[in-house]
Amino acid sequence: MVIIEALYSMFANKCTRCHKGDIFEEKNPYKLGKMFKMHETCNHCHLKYDREPGFFYGAMYVSYALTVGWFIIWFALQSYVFQWSTTVFLTAFISFLVLSSPLTLRWSRIIWLNIFFRYHKEYERKDAAYSDDLKEACK
Repeated sequence: MVIIEALYSMFANKCTRCHKGDIFEEKNPYKLGKMFKMHETCNHCHLKYDREPGFFYGAMYVSYALTVGWFIIWFALQSYVFQWSTTVFLTAFISFLVLSSPLTLRWSRIIWLNIFFRYHKEYERKDAAYSDDLKEACK
């Protein structure tokens, strides 16, 4: 169930705790001027995304893992389906990496947030987001 919740927040770009608020200011990852702009807190449950200076440095490791995953998929396709020359394969793969980098950046940050903050159904209700009992139950 945790993986499904993480995938939902990743593909919908929603808060990892309440699945209601947006993480990024711009929904389109290919608006390059606002690609890195994140809200400071969730507008629904008020989860602070950037917990401390350098919090998202760990997302670089997630981004690296995603890129390795992309390479494995491309290499398998190259080996068993396409059988291109090395030059064509590298050109296609590097082009793919450049085009998918905004998605990889967003997904790596959301996966990093999912490692630290789990989804809690109680936070879906706006009035329950501030209750002390709820904060204790979700720690």
